[in-house]
Amino acid sequence: MTGPGSEAQDGEVEARGRVVLVTGGSRGIGLACARWFLAQGDRVAVTSRSGAAESDVDAGIGQFWSLTCDVTDPEQVDAAFSAIEEAWGPVEVLVANAGVTRDTLVLRMSEEAWSEVIDTNLTAVFRVAKRALTKMIRLHRGRVIMMSSVGAFVGSAGQANYAASKAGLVGMARSMAREVASRSITVNVVAPGLVETNMLAALGEERTTQFRAQVPLGRVARPEEVAEAVGFLASAGAGYITGVVLPVDGGLAMGL
Repeated sequence: MTGPGSEAQDGEVEARGRVVLVTGGSRGIGLACARWFLAQGDRVAVTSRSGAAESDVDAGIGQFWSLTCDVTDPEQVDAAFSAIEEAWGPVEVLVANAGVTRDTLVLRMSEEAWSEVIDTNLTAVFRVAKRALTKMIRLHRGRVIMMSSVGAFVGSAGQANYAASKAGLVGMARSMAREVASRSITVNVVAPGLVETNMLAALGEERTTQFRAQVPLGRVARPEEVAEAVGFLASAGAGYITGVVLPVDGGLAMGL
């Protein structure tokens, strides 16, 4: 696997931007995050099972890279990180965004539906975060941002597996944050509410309207609004923030 550019020489990293990896970055929130970092001049790699971004990204030559990677496969994760490191250097910002839903009521939920969601939304985040942190610790810097959900806090019928996976990210992030804080690495969580994505569209208009009525701000978020929150946690201004959950939910889970 080869990359779009060679590794930067000493002194070039700052000029060329940080190395950013967004999992599940081919569309929706992940792609919006990729675009945010690209706008800052960073070098951005995204992963997806297909390896193809939903639409073309005006990133400039060598600044954007779409890789095929199933985050539930340890060998594919290691291969993706190794390729990025060979081409650009260690990942300095990780946005663990890849996720799936397999909604159904608990009494109808199969072991397979439970395991697939937990494996993708929780175990795979552990896997990519651990891989990123091994290099960040040597750099004595780094940002890890995990994508949770308002569903982790309010609960929703038919989403026991999804809610469990997204709630698990909070405890994992806080444990990791304590472990790596001495190396100037931060680990934080973003918890979006209703966002204009394919996942929301799959609910149908009637159900979406019902959910929207529960949002104090009275509307659905744009993926770019979630990306702004992710970008803030990766910014220099958030250097003293770690182990937090930042809701981007229009007030849906207010106080929880």
